[in-house]
Formats: sequence, structure tokens, C-alpha cells
Amino acid sequence: MNNLMNPSENTDLLSDISLLIEQSKRKIASQANSTVTLLFWQIGKRINDEVLRQKRADYGKQIVSQLVTRLQSTYGKRGFQLRNLRRMMQFAELFPDSQIVSRAATQLSWSHFIELIPLKSKEA
Repeated sequence: MNNLMNPSENTDLLSDISLLIEQSKRKIASQANSTVTLLFWQIGKRINDEVLRQKRADYGKQIVSQLVTRLQSTYGKRGFQLRNLRRMMQFAELFPDSQIVSRAATQLSWSHFIELIPLKSKEA
């Protein structure tokens, strides 16, 4: 008796396993994106809280500039440019409810939120 599968069974098995792998890849990418989006919201909120606590806009600019330098030296330039930190701050300001952000982050990526940030009204 031959222990090898016939070619059609082999193709079905490969197809099923390939489908499982692709589904898992999409799930991992979605979870990673959601986690990054929540991280960026938390960073923006934390910076906003610090700047508001100091109640000085000029000092707030210095805080953010110094933070950019330190984050880039520790984590690299990708994602931690001044422009991106400002977006994180705007993001946290526009979406103050962490629960809403958490739910939305499962459906929307950081790039989607970046597209929403320039909109001037909540209705938009």
C-alpha cells in the first residue's frame, strides 16, 4: 500500500494550508496596524497632556522638538519626525475618547486617520 497522497488530495491540502496562512497574515497585519494606531493616539494624548499642564505654547514646542530628537535617537527616524508627532497630537485632540479610537482602529488604519485629521469639522 502506498502512503503517498494522490495529486488531487495533495492540491487540496496545499490550497487549504495556503488559505490558512494568508488569513493569518491578514489578521496579523490588521492587529499590528491597530496596535500602532492606538500607540500613536496614546503618544499624542500624552504629549498634549504634558503641553497643557505646562500651559505655555512656546514651552510646548520645545518639549516636542526635544522629544523628537530623543525618540529618533532611540527608535530611529521612521515614524518619529516632528510632522508625525504633531499628527499624533492632532489625532488625540480630534478623537478624545480612547474607546472610540480603539474600536475604529480595528477598521481604519493610521493612514485613514491621517486623511481625517485635516477635516475642519466633526461633521466632515
